[in-house]
Amino acid sequence: MLLVTGGLGFIGSHTVRALLDLGESCVLVQRRSRELPAGLAGRQATLEQADVTDLNALLDIGKRHQITGILHLAGSMPWPPDPQQPIEAARKALDGLFNVFQAAHEWNVDRVGVASTIGVYGGVAGDGPLSEDMPLSMASAHLIPTFKKIGELLNGHLADATGIDVVNYRISATWGPRDPHGALFFAAPELVHAAARGTEPNLSTLPGPAHAEDSIDLCYVKDTARAIALLQLADRLDHRTYNIASGRATTNAEIIAAIKQVVPDAKVELPTGGDPRQSYLDITRLQHDTGYKPEYDTERAVADYIAWLRAGNEH
Repeated sequence: MLLVTGGLGFIGSHTVRALLDLGESCVLVQRRSRELPAGLAGRQATLEQADVTDLNALLDIGKRHQITGILHLAGSMPWPPDPQQPIEAARKALDGLFNVFQAAHEWNVDRVGVASTIGVYGGVAGDGPLSEDMPLSMASAHLIPTFKKIGELLNGHLADATGIDVVNYRISATWGPRDPHGALFFAAPELVHAAARGTEPNLSTLPGPAHAEDSIDLCYVKDTARAIALLQLADRLDHRTYNIASGRATTNAEIIAAIKQVVPDAKVELPTGGDPRQSYLDITRLQHDTGYKPEYDTERAVADYIAWLRAGNEH
């Protein structure tokens, strides 16, 4: 049985579904008690209320279930930030990561996967493919990649010290159903939401103005989830860190064109004048070790997401 922290979250819920589809059973760990969503109810999924920062509560789960692997998808970073108690927030975030490894060690699990981010490549110069063995900048412009870099270093140390098989998931710009973030770092989710609502997009939450030429490696959440599941279940992995992505850069212009195919009168145009450089995550390693291949191109992803929103789902 696999334990998934953040199992009811955006990426976590899709990952659980992917694992179930592959015949696995899962324990979802959620800090706030909630019922299993309709898509998971009645399947081989169990919900446990626990905070990963509470070691005893986490270890108690292992007394009720035979845990063979852990997917740590709950964020081990102080997000959203707590300006009143920044030191305590940072301490709790790292405590959660250490507790996951403590549980893994005591349960003698086969593999621990930990969510990292495309953001660790921030500061890498140039364009083109970004591979897992590239040297990374020590600096970070945001606390999420800061803590993910720290986490990757700690994960490597703990893997070597304990013998636990550890995998870092460097997850690209993921979007799709149940995304609660909207236009936090890139425009695509809000462009689709605006088209489904029949309104103009509100991109005021982005770090800067959005342009048609701007691009990022966008990965539809169903592909992201399947890649994570394949990494967890692989008989053998030759590396500790894997990019999880589409393996190509997608521009806002491509998103807009795909939206127009579904909603011809959508008011989602963006100005030109953006950055024409394109970088993306190299997924050669992931494909070689798991056989992963993205199933959702831009057009299919946009159509699927709009259909989800039009069915009455909020995000």
